[in-house]
Parts: sequence; C-alpha cells; structure tokens
Amino acid sequence: MNSTAFAPLQNDTFLRACRRQATDYTPLWLMRQAGRYLPEYKATRAQAGSFMGLATNVDYATEVTLQPLERFPLDAAILFSDILTVPDAMGLGLSFAEGEGPRFAKVVRDEAAVAQLAVPDMDKLSYVFNAVTSIRRALNGRVPLIGFSGSPWTLACYMVEGKGSQDYRQVKTLMYARPDLMHQILAVNADSVAAYLNAQIDAGAQAVMIFDSWGGVLADGAFQEFSLAYTTRVLAQLKRTGADGQDVPRIVFTKGGGIWLEDMKDIDCEVLGLDWTAHLGKARAIVGGAVGGPGKALQGNIDPNVLFAPPAQIEAQVARVLTSFGAPHTDKTTTGPTHIFNLGHGISQFTPPEHVAALVEAVHSQSRALRQRA
Repeated sequence: MNSTAFAPLQNDTFLRACRRQATDYTPLWLMRQAGRYLPEYKATRAQAGSFMGLATNVDYATEVTLQPLERFPLDAAILFSDILTVPDAMGLGLSFAEGEGPRFAKVVRDEAAVAQLAVPDMDKLSYVFNAVTSIRRALNGRVPLIGFSGSPWTLACYMVEGKGSQDYRQVKTLMYARPDLMHQILAVNADSVAAYLNAQIDAGAQAVMIFDSWGGVLADGAFQEFSLAYTTRVLAQLKRTGADGQDVPRIVFTKGGGIWLEDMKDIDCEVLGLDWTAHLGKARAIVGGAVGGPGKALQGNIDPNVLFAPPAQIEAQVARVLTSFGAPHTDKTTTGPTHIFNLGHGISQFTPPEHVAALVEAVHSQSRALRQRA
C-alpha cells in the first residue's frame, strides 16, 4: 500500500511509549473501548442487525472504532473486530447468539478434525483488512491504529470447546491426553495469526496486539509449552515495518500471566500487557529495563470495576496505578521504562461513559503532574 494514502500522525504518544521513548504524559487506551457501554455503539449495532453484521461491514466497523474517540481524548484506536475471525475463516462456523457469546458449529477434538485444519486463505478475511485501511484513513492522523488477534492458545480453547468455558475441560483433556494433536492445532493457529496480523500491518495497522486471554488458566510448565512457545512463533514471523515505512510495535497481553514475567522477559515484542493482579513496579523491575538499556514497555492495569466507583475514587485508583509504576522516564535523548495506561481486562458493558471521561482526564492530568515533579 502506498503510505501517501495516510495522513501524518498528530499524536504519537502511544507509539513513543511502545518504543520506550519519554512522553509528556502517560498515554491511555482501553481494551474494548469501542463497545457496549456506549449508547451510540448500541444504536449502530441495532442498525447492523448482529455483531458479525457490524464486524464484517467496513463502514460500521469504522464508525464504531471512532465512536470512543469522539467522546474521549484517548491516545490510540483499536480495530473493531473479534478474536474468532481466524477460526471462522478456517470453516468452523462462527455465530453469536444473543446473550450467549460466540460459538462454533464445528469443534476440533479428534485426529480427523485436526487433520482438516490449515492456515485459511486471507482473502476470506479481507473485510478485516478493508476495515483497517478505512479506519486508518478516517482517523486522519489523529491517533495510531492498533490491530490485533487472539493468541494461538486462546483460539485453540474456543476451537476445542466450541464456545467459552468455565473449566476448560475439553481443551485441557485434549492437551494432556493428546499433546501431539494440541501441538498440531497450535502450529496451524500460530502461522494463521502471523499471516493475519501481517495483512493488518500491510493494510495500515500501526501496532499489533496478541490477546492471550486464556493463557492464565494453564499450569506452570504447560503455559510455557502450549501458550508462550506459540506466541513466540507468531512474533518471529511478524513484519517489522508498516504501510507507512514506520516500525510496528508488538504488544502481548496474557490475562493471569503476571506470574510468568521472567519467562516473558526475553520474547520478541516491545510491550507486555498486565492484568490487575500484577504489580506494575515489580513488573517494571523484572522486564522494564534501565534507562539507555533494553527492556519492555508495560501496559495496564487498573481493575475495570474501578469504573463503577464515583469519579473521586476513580482518581484515587489512577494515582495508585501511576504510583505503582513509579517515576516516569523523562530523558528524551534515550530510551527507558515506559507505561501505557489501560484496564487490566476489557471494559464492562455496564460502565457509565461519564466515569470513563473521569478516568481519561485523571490519567492525563496526574501523569503530566508526575513528570513536572520528576
């Protein structure tokens, strides 16, 4: 794609933080920021008729991606899509029942089903890549656009269970009883995710994120073998340069993964996302690196349920998170430990939008004040 198709970036604070460069304030975006807590999202979804009707229509996907940016001065946009588009393109038949979440018509639990799996033709996912380009153009340089995928392990959980799960009985049974089959599924998933994210990068994504939403349900040892190894396989294949010739930072978020930071310290990505159970300062000590040396930026990690408390309490919890990360890196001549503010998981559909406004304002104003004192 010709990079002249895209406007120059006006706010690169998020990308600078991803690269461990000093910023004037701590940048902020929210997982699931385009979504069900916004009345305008509900109105657009009603027009689209269904979740997939929304996700597969370029104009609707563009509209809902931009909706939170019209309300709040967030520092990044994230593509509106779903992590299960890849297994859907493999022919597993994705559907969303109202109030039930996603489910697949076909499950992958035996040798015959595993043998049929292959990296899907990316043309089947062209609606996603068209949406990326459309959103990037509509943003007009306002903030960067993040593309994303589910991790190989997280996709495998849905493919084997057929839907979300409380106990992961089917996927863990397969993993322990037939690790050979699980490794086959994960290898196909890793190569599919890499191709999918590379196509998003070519379409205009300026950073990419891997959501390992279910990595934290694994036992120690199993996490490294069945989740981290395949996330690493994805990262090794990702393009390093975007459609505009700029580098494309890679973010890895493992829910429940804070206990494995030592194992994740050296994986080939720029940013590690943390859920709310992790302590940012301790994480910074393990993976953040020193000023002028290598390390990873950290993203997170306020509890999304803080957003149900009144604004004064939200401000106090923002201060707690910023303080737990510690003194911001302020030397603009070199790299150092940086923080991207986010939730520890996705925003709840019941969140009052005015509380999100209070959060964004608190993060921006408090983090500026911290730098003035530094």
